[in-house]
Amino acid sequence: MTIQLDYEDEQPEEDVLSQFPDDEPLTITRVERGRKSDHRYIIHFGIFSLSVHEDIMIKYRMISGNAFTKEDLQQIVLADERQRAYIEGLRYLERKPRTGMEMARRLRQKEIGEAIIAEVLERLRRERLIDDTQYAKQWAEQRITGHRKGRLWVRHELRGKGIDKSVITEALDGISAEQERQSALELGRKKWNSIKGEAADKRRKTGAFLMRRGFSGEIVRSVLHSLWQDMDGAEDDFCEFD
Repeated sequence: MTIQLDYEDEQPEEDVLSQFPDDEPLTITRVERGRKSDHRYIIHFGIFSLSVHEDIMIKYRMISGNAFTKEDLQQIVLADERQRAYIEGLRYLERKPRTGMEMARRLRQKEIGEAIIAEVLERLRRERLIDDTQYAKQWAEQRITGHRKGRLWVRHELRGKGIDKSVITEALDGISAEQERQSALELGRKKWNSIKGEAADKRRKTGAFLMRRGFSGEIVRSVLHSLWQDMDGAEDDFCEFD
């Protein structure tokens, strides 16, 4: 019978390594490619075996004939877990940038321990693959100028992504009030023109719509005033939106 630690089958490392002998050298008898991944290899120690990433195999010279103690293998398994977590992190970043909190949540879903998650996050930050400050700036600009969202909406989104309050403030400060107003005006004009009925109805419904999109009361009032004037509305007839 072969006793195997194989991450491809998601067996807990402690359950298998606990069965490895403590006080005798463990000599590699065979190395074979993993079943599900070209980058993982099964290392056999007689009836015992474990799976490691090829980078770990190379680093620790895990070739036939080399011997290791159980303590050595515990360190190798830990290094392999770090490598597995790092690779999982890179995969998660393939489609789009992520925040530190999003990455941590993803790694927890893969049942990676908190200590290793912290190490992987630090490595990804050193490599500038995770940068919450840059993420927040790009997100704020995209959402406000591209998706026509207000600051209040964007602030709520970034908080949900685990961005620090000071970083959010800095990102939003990079968007001018005029940029935000222009986005609100374009969005408001489209909404205004889609509403049938009296000007009062247009004003009420458009204002409520813009507020739901996260624009401030000040910007909403300014936009409604401009839209009212576009209708040649008299200044005295304009009612402030509350």
